[in-house]
Amino acid sequence: MSESTAKKVKITLNKSLIGRPDKHRRVAYGLGLKKTSDSTVLAETVTIRGMINTISHLLTVEAV
Repeated sequence: MSESTAKKVKITLNKSLIGRPDKHRRVAYGLGLKKTSDSTVLAETVTIRGMINTISHLLTVEAV
């Protein structure tokens, strides 16, 4: 599946990373989320879905 035809998801960081384990912070930065209320639109791949599942309690995910 090419990048242009892949499904997209909008990911928003809703809760702070303060006091979270370092692994959660690295996953959020890997998704392009650095501050509360930051949003990014990414292709929905297996890798991205796994990262979302790791910190799902901190995020809101919407299909685009």
